[in-house]
Amino acid sequence: MSSLPDVLDGEVVALLGEAVEARFGMTLPQLTRAVYAAPQANPGATQLVYRYGLLTQAQAALERAEDALVGALETAAGEVLDDPVMGLAQQVNAAVEMRDGRAATVQFLLEAPMEQAGTRTRPLPRVTTTLPTAAPAQPARIRGGLR
Repeated sequence: MSSLPDVLDGEVVALLGEAVEARFGMTLPQLTRAVYAAPQANPGATQLVYRYGLLTQAQAALERAEDALVGALETAAGEVLDDPVMGLAQQVNAAVEMRDGRAATVQFLLEAPMEQAGTRTRPLPRVTTTLPTAAPAQPARIRGGLR
């Protein structure tokens, strides 16, 4: 996410949404409908819509965690925070990491060439459908054994 400014309060989601819209020349709802209508038509668009949806879910989870932490901090007594409040702070940190990771994925997909976004770079391994045949058992030869 090096090319994105450091923003707060979900602005990163809005900036990435604008970038997705600019790339495909349509709004996110239009793009989403197009992807659901024909998911195989453009794998890059399908991946971007899917990953952007995960990003918005992560942003919503972050906002809920922040609200819970603010509520707990408003009712906290004293200068030392208790374990439940610290647990909420850790949830906020985890939610920020999740959101940032998903934003980085969307940013990566936006920077990828259209043809390669959402496609596999490595072929899948082949699966054999026949069982190997057993080799006939032969007695083992022992040389130089004890006398």
